[in-house]
Amino acid sequence: MSSRSQTIADTLTRAIIDHRLVPGCKLGERELSEIFNVSRIVVRQALIRLADDGLAQIERNRGAFVAKPSMQEAMEIYDALTLVEQGVAAQLSDRLGPAGWAELRHHVERQRQAVAAGNHALADVLGQEFHTVFVRLSRNKVMQEIHAQLVRRTTLLRSLITADFDYCNLLDDHSRVVDLLEKGRLKQAMDLIDTHHRAVVRGYIMDRDVFPEMTPAEALAPYLDGKTDGATVPVAARKSANASGNGGSAAHVHVHLPKVDRAPTSRAPTKKTNRGLPS
Repeated sequence: MSSRSQTIADTLTRAIIDHRLVPGCKLGERELSEIFNVSRIVVRQALIRLADDGLAQIERNRGAFVAKPSMQEAMEIYDALTLVEQGVAAQLSDRLGPAGWAELRHHVERQRQAVAAGNHALADVLGQEFHTVFVRLSRNKVMQEIHAQLVRRTTLLRSLITADFDYCNLLDDHSRVVDLLEKGRLKQAMDLIDTHHRAVVRGYIMDRDVFPEMTPAEALAPYLDGKTDGATVPVAARKSANASGNGGSAAHVHVHLPKVDRAPTSRAPTKKTNRGLPS
């Protein structure tokens, strides 16, 4: 794939991650070639890349569309994430040194501080980054590439979901995984990784009206104008969940782990929010 095609693929991926190109949105070759001022062949290469990553679907005689994942696909994606992270856990349990354990604990502590400060946006980002750091510490580049591709596919899932989430559960899971692995309790850590991802899938509510639809030209304009500066581009005001029949709660961008029953602890109760985090 040419460098220009790669740049277009990266821009489209970013627009999907930022929920500006919503699931089912038509990605017409002609329109995109005009937007990016390139040939349709260059655009086609970019769309093939998106399809390889699971972010787009190319249908014969109809063209390309932003992918519309199903609940079955969500289960398969998180099953794959579980297997990758369990494999990484097995490696880290035997190989990770003091510096690596310290990095993971520092990341968990940053999440804890963000939650305590009520900075849900930062906690949201750190929740996702924990898994990336976890896999990176394996120093297995192939594993990192596979994991990164799966994470990209979860961006579509997160655009379709609302969930009731207790942030403390996320911190507990991440912290407990690190504790278990450092103590050599690999089986318990692997079981917790599996439970963690299964709970994520159980929290999914498919809602295709969460984000407003835009034309590709409208969705991509900020990136072409250089207005993003590496930050997420805010979308227009989102529709209320009431509009799609999901009750009175508001819809949110990300999801992580929905609130599940845990054994009672002495920890002071934390405030629950209807905002989710990425896994």
